[in-house]
Amino acid sequence: MDRDLALGLVRVTEVAALGSARWMGRGDKNAADQAAVDGMRKMFDTLNIDGVVVIGEGEMDEAPMLYIGEELGKRGPEDVKVDIAVDPLDGTNSVAKGLPNAISVIAIAERGCLLHAPDMYMDKIAVGPKARGSIDINASVEENLRNVAKALNKDIKEVTVTMLDRERHEGLVKEIRRVGSRIKLFRDGDVAAAIATCFDKTGVDVLMGIGGAPEGVIAAAALKCMGGEFQGRLYPMNEEERQRCKTMGICDVDKVLHLDDLVKGDDVFFAATGISDGELLKGVLYLENNIAVTDSVVMRLKTGTIRFVEATHNLSKKPQYIKYA
Repeated sequence: MDRDLALGLVRVTEVAALGSARWMGRGDKNAADQAAVDGMRKMFDTLNIDGVVVIGEGEMDEAPMLYIGEELGKRGPEDVKVDIAVDPLDGTNSVAKGLPNAISVIAIAERGCLLHAPDMYMDKIAVGPKARGSIDINASVEENLRNVAKALNKDIKEVTVTMLDRERHEGLVKEIRRVGSRIKLFRDGDVAAAIATCFDKTGVDVLMGIGGAPEGVIAAAALKCMGGEFQGRLYPMNEEERQRCKTMGICDVDKVLHLDDLVKGDDVFFAATGISDGELLKGVLYLENNIAVTDSVVMRLKTGTIRFVEATHNLSKKPQYIKYA
């Protein structure tokens, strides 16, 4: 894949974020999500790729755009064939309620390299590059936290664990508190939370808990680019979900999925743009005279490059991409 694709991907997430951010705090998560989908879909047509969505808004009969199996890009004879995983709005409730950490994200790898994860839960654990090799999803919470603390040269009481604020994590919260580590809960958007483990300024050391499996693949792409570590295990809630895994070619539903199971190959791109303010990315800022500012990150595994991109947009010159609400 051409390295210039990185900037093209940022343009895609920027437009999705610009559309979605107009719905900040307006209580309509569906409208916010649709605005992100509309913008992202239009911008994909500008990229010189032959892409297929493997993780998207749902099956073809569930989503009119960015559905699983949809072909994206210009798809010219010389264009590289890629798998695409998208979450136009990771944190729909956050935007609807005016809460932090909503982002628009894309992961791209060569064709056949992204796991087609079923739309169900996944048990996850993730750390940044400094703690790589210190986690084991089969180990106890205490063992993992002690190993992370050792890798980071911290007291275990200084280690910060982040997880979704859900009732299903009550037992996990109690165990972390018993061990003595700090906890940082978030309401939505576990892609951003997983990425946060790779940056010291976020103050987050490890992600634990159960979240969406498709989001797990997208997060794994980012962590692979940054040298972090991600482990997951599918968490079917019933026999129907177990059968769906097998239908999709996942025979061992209980298998621990490592980075190379989720994201194969050595040429992977990841891009994200902030929609609402977060620890890693600022949200869209609307200024006078129809000007908006976006904050994005884009990374590539092959080169190890991580770029932060702040862009100023004159929206009056982009009417074909910005849907006014």
